[in-house]
Amino acid sequence: MRSAVLAALVWTCVVSSGWPQTAAPPQVPPPTQQSTPQPANPQAPPPAGGAAQPAAPENPGLLNEMGKALEKSLSILPTMKSPSETIDDLNAKTKDAVKDASESLSRFTNPSSMVTGRSKCPAAANGAADCKMAADKLCQSKGFKEGKSLSTDSVEACSPKVLIPGRTRKPDDCRTDNFVTRALCQ
Repeated sequence: MRSAVLAALVWTCVVSSGWPQTAAPPQVPPPTQQSTPQPANPQAPPPAGGAAQPAAPENPGLLNEMGKALEKSLSILPTMKSPSETIDDLNAKTKDAVKDASESLSRFTNPSSMVTGRSKCPAAANGAADCKMAADKLCQSKGFKEGKSLSTDSVEACSPKVLIPGRTRKPDDCRTDNFVTRALCQ
């Protein structure tokens, strides 16, 4: 890639500064009108060997070498897509992205899949509240398969002993209960 850029830069410098490729040919006076001799046998076939004209000799000048270098550097570059192919690829990717986004949003925007209610979160093995189970239970009560909790509520539940005047409160007299109040159901 660097060689292509370097070749183009040198090419520009050479062309813009006007360096001659070879020495200028001597000035030849214009040809005079002379009749060219006709071959003795106009029906004779061309000489054996194929081509009637010899190949033009290669010009070994600086510009010719620069042209060769530029052609070689262009041949190693990857082929580029046409603008219409690029636009088609972008359109296909956009269609896929819009389809995926609409499928994702359809799960969240469907009002019938968001339910409200009150389901108690049971205690998990580690002692924390398991609100996933409560969300599933809330959704199943509305006819869905499973759910994710969107909103929860916490309540402190105490034993009636706490209400006795003059009694000191003990650590196990109250507990916190968690409830799922709103869930996204599928």
